[in-house]
Amino acid sequence: MRLGNGVVVFGIAMLTFAMSAAAETPVERGSYLVGSIAGCGNCHTPKDAAGTPVPGMEMAGGYVFNEPFGRAVSQNITPDPDTGVGKWTDAQLITALREGKRPDGTTIGPPMPIEWYRKMSDDDAAAIVAYIHSVKPIHHVVENSQFKIPLPPAYGPPVGHVTAPPRTDKVAYGGYLAGPLGHCMECHTPFAKPGQLDMSRLGAGGRDLPSGVDDGRVVSRNITPDAEDGIGKWSDADIKRAITTGVRPDGTKLARIMAVSWYAKMSPEDLDAIVAYLRSLPPQKTH
Repeated sequence: MRLGNGVVVFGIAMLTFAMSAAAETPVERGSYLVGSIAGCGNCHTPKDAAGTPVPGMEMAGGYVFNEPFGRAVSQNITPDPDTGVGKWTDAQLITALREGKRPDGTTIGPPMPIEWYRKMSDDDAAAIVAYIHSVKPIHHVVENSQFKIPLPPAYGPPVGHVTAPPRTDKVAYGGYLAGPLGHCMECHTPFAKPGQLDMSRLGAGGRDLPSGVDDGRVVSRNITPDAEDGIGKWSDADIKRAITTGVRPDGTKLARIMAVSWYAKMSPEDLDAIVAYLRSLPPQKTH
């Protein structure tokens, strides 16, 4: 039964979308995530004194965080068999990513946002791992982290099956991008007590963080839609510009710790979803 040209066009569009989605391989998806919203290289690539990633050393580790909890050194996550993760299986890498547990049973410490990564979907975790296994191995020995706090034996029970929200639900998918994938809310949510985020003030800012340049420090900003203390008066274009270029509406620049070089590669659809999610947050005052 012929239902009209509109239905035919709609059907073709849906088929094209499905074929396009199916054409994206796990490595391609992982490349997009690692190179954009996940921003893995922002921490796992060594940087010079100006906070610029060292060319040719992508994801080879060695970036140092001098924090109250200790001296954390990002690890080499290239597939080098001796100094990286080349001997780790896919399952071991996914366990390290989502559960914070290495193949030798040791716990991965902060600032790895394991509590957010636990909610990363099975498909996206597998895609990131597929991409990591595909990159250039770099032989780079880095020092071990030295923590002043005891690390937990586990961050929770083994992660079960996790699916991502549908991309058609912009608010939910934007929350997935800003949470489990991008862990934006990890930096932009204050602590209720040491080591425990105050989830009742999600996005309210106030975290003391490294600036990304030498030993400088910066306080994370309020990204809730509060009109005075947050970004309630910013347009959608203002928010996207800040995320992808590191420039506020008044022309001032965000701290280098913001992974704008990676966020600049996000798709327009993902940026739209993040904006929709931020607009949905309860407005918070900055304390």
